[in-house]
Amino acid sequence: MTNEKKPKKKKLFKVLAGVFIGALLGFLYFKFFGCNSGCAISSNPYISTVYGAVSGFVITIF
Repeated sequence: MTNEKKPKKKKLFKVLAGVFIGALLGFLYFKFFGCNSGCAISSNPYISTVYGAVSGFVITIF
């Protein structure tokens, strides 16, 4: 393995970890703070999980 591949793998791991943690936090937000209907993000577990994953991705790429 060359030295050029290590930083790429490290960055990829960081981004994937951010996406996973964001998705988990998005789901937990739905679970503990979500409403039953009428809320745009927190009424559906899939939407809140995707929003969390996207937020984690955006935070970790910078």
